[in-house]
Amino acid sequence: MTEATPPVPPAAPAPAAPPVPPTPPVPLSALLAREDLALRQLTGPPATGVLLHTAHTSEMSDPYPYLLGGELLLTAGVHIPEAADTAYFDAYVARIVEAGGAALGFGLAPVHDAVPRALVAACASHGLPLLEVPPRTTFSGVARAVWQLMAQARLAELRRVTEAQQSLAAAAARPDPVPSVLRQLAQRVGGRAVLYGPEGAEIAAAGRLPDDAAGAALADLARLVTARAATATDTAAGLRLSAYALGAGQGFVLGVASPHRDPADHTIASVAAVLLSLLTGEHQTGTGAARSSALVRLLLGAPPEEVAPLLGAGDRWLVVHASPQAGVVPDPVAASALGAALGSPLADTAGDVVRVLVPAGHPPAPHPGWTLGVSAPAAAGALAAADAQAARALTRARATRAPLLHHSTRPSLADLLPASEAEAHARALLAPLTPPLAETLRSWLSLHGSWDRTAVALSVHRNTVRQRIARCAALLDADLDDPDVRMELWFALRRG
Repeated sequence: MTEATPPVPPAAPAPAAPPVPPTPPVPLSALLAREDLALRQLTGPPATGVLLHTAHTSEMSDPYPYLLGGELLLTAGVHIPEAADTAYFDAYVARIVEAGGAALGFGLAPVHDAVPRALVAACASHGLPLLEVPPRTTFSGVARAVWQLMAQARLAELRRVTEAQQSLAAAAARPDPVPSVLRQLAQRVGGRAVLYGPEGAEIAAAGRLPDDAAGAALADLARLVTARAATATDTAAGLRLSAYALGAGQGFVLGVASPHRDPADHTIASVAAVLLSLLTGEHQTGTGAARSSALVRLLLGAPPEEVAPLLGAGDRWLVVHASPQAGVVPDPVAASALGAALGSPLADTAGDVVRVLVPAGHPPAPHPGWTLGVSAPAAAGALAAADAQAARALTRARATRAPLLHHSTRPSLADLLPASEAEAHARALLAPLTPPLAETLRSWLSLHGSWDRTAVALSVHRNTVRQRIARCAALLDADLDDPDVRMELWFALRRG
């Protein structure tokens, strides 16, 4: 009788690190601790260091194509030929390890009364944990136990992240927010958290590292992130190192060293990075105290041009109107995040629009997920007019589906008339129109009489646009198809 060997699969390069499902893993030791299962480990590395992501049953002689990585593979040995030799078991275990399998569970009865010794030897050789599953324990019971442990781990992970978010938010509200956030972060991840400045110097830190080498490696990683404005990870001295660039172009970096690789640690560190981005952005573009002083002076009657120098951004500004492309209503957190991305902490929400004051020397670029309208540069005393310019630019950007549009500063014939006379003419001409009608007429004219694009810009039905334009024509007693009439109305709407 010839010795049986498993079929040889086509050669395929195995990934260096097999992917595992995005679920919280559980240690094999927790499964072995379940007395109702009565599992017994026969060989392999210590169970405390083995993590399970799921359980899978297969009687295939080559389970490689059916494994994602991180599984406890359960088998009753149905696939094992009677004449199987050591080569068969060695090839079988090698394929499990190659696929990233975490452990092998072998069920006793009805096929085999004992775990084959050659299988034990193969698992020991390849470092694969091998479990003996007694006859009274079903594979479905083992799988159910794995999922129960994973559900408990997921609940604990969510609870940990929630508690960390709350503590980090509370720390950010303290009088010393940056050190407080770093202390909370270091405590939550069980390691060290460091804030590096634009020059790479350590500004504040909390927690400890096992040696200076780990600290040097973390500082090097932070410098790499500063140069590339990204996020990076590394390992040193058995620690997981992570660096997060804070904000857009601020130069600050959060460095984190922790002994864990849990997804919860990354989530907690990301929350801290967002909070520190806001705090360091405030430090970079003007302190909260200076803005409070500016607000008090405005409320007490100081002119804007006198207050603007307190904000430390020069004497000319851009007004940016931004609208989320997804159609959601932005909240203060979204407004602050957008302001930080545009390089300014001066952000405000008004309905579905975020307004940001940006120094004229730092014009904004298109920002993913947002539609932007930008005014012409304006002095502090002319910001009201710039606000109207940005609003009109945003309306056109929405209608044309452009990510960003600037207000045009090209000289026009309107500049030849005294502003007071032009405004008086505009008020008289447009007096019969209500504000909604005037705004509809403005959008309709700016979009060359397109019903559909005007409806998109105003978020109304095209029939509503038609009804409003017809009402405008009746109230103004004007033929809106006449280009001369349109030109005069457009002049009035820009001055009104």
